[in-house]
Amino acid sequence: MNTRNEPVRLRQMFGYIVVNKEELKVKEYDRYRSFYCGLCDSLHRRSGRAGQMTLTYDMTFLVILLEGLYEERLKSREGTCLVHPFEKRTFRRCSWSDYAADMNVLLAYYDLLDDWKDDRSLSRRAAAGMLRQSRDRIAGEYPRQAEAVADYMRGLAACEARGGGNLEEAASLTGKMLGEIFVPQQDCWSDDLRTIGFFLGKFIYLMDAYEDIDSDSRNGNYNPLKKIAGEPDFDRRCRQILMMQMAPCCMAFERLPIVRDVQILRNILYSGVWIRFAGVYRKRTGDEQ
Repeated sequence: MNTRNEPVRLRQMFGYIVVNKEELKVKEYDRYRSFYCGLCDSLHRRSGRAGQMTLTYDMTFLVILLEGLYEERLKSREGTCLVHPFEKRTFRRCSWSDYAADMNVLLAYYDLLDDWKDDRSLSRRAAAGMLRQSRDRIAGEYPRQAEAVADYMRGLAACEARGGGNLEEAASLTGKMLGEIFVPQQDCWSDDLRTIGFFLGKFIYLMDAYEDIDSDSRNGNYNPLKKIAGEPDFDRRCRQILMMQMAPCCMAFERLPIVRDVQILRNILYSGVWIRFAGVYRKRTGDEQ
């Protein structure tokens, strides 16, 4: 989390929406990885090498979710890449890969820009500059999503400047932003997609706060969980709070008529998103969940 005077960072968005590899069949993991490689390919096609450098596993979930819902025809090819020049991989992509790639760049651009504002890191400023043209294109194509990210930045900065421990307010800002990103177009599925994004965004924000509570307490950084951090049942209470976010998220997901790759999606929602929590919880308490 951030100090009250720091610019808000979007880094907390990355690293939580992942698959639990151990719980997947080999062929399911290979398919999951092919969507990841396809997303990388879309980043390169739409935003060049600079865009490709922003690749994360998180937006792979969005690709598989949208592709499973709308059942668009997939394009698949075998090949190598700069990162794996001697290993043939499958690149599986569709228009939703392009959409997720654009949303990935949009988030990464603001993350880099805020790093520059905070640390005056010339490398981060240069990286943001390399994405500026793509960001402008994306904002033109997706003004609702771009404005949602900008609103999030302003709202969370104001929330953190006020301080306090209003968990719902801070987490909901992240939820609203991710909710808009999860809705590529307005149709009969928009409400459930927005609900998935909203509660997943809240989960991500609160999980990040839980993971950083010790370092934030030592360094005097803002963290909305500080208010309850001294309570004897703090860790179990955090687990309960996080479960309360994932329950409506999963309920909304189950309402969608998704058949294709549904086991991969369920693996992420019911298991993958809990991997980081399990490690932090075990380290803090010495107990398994």
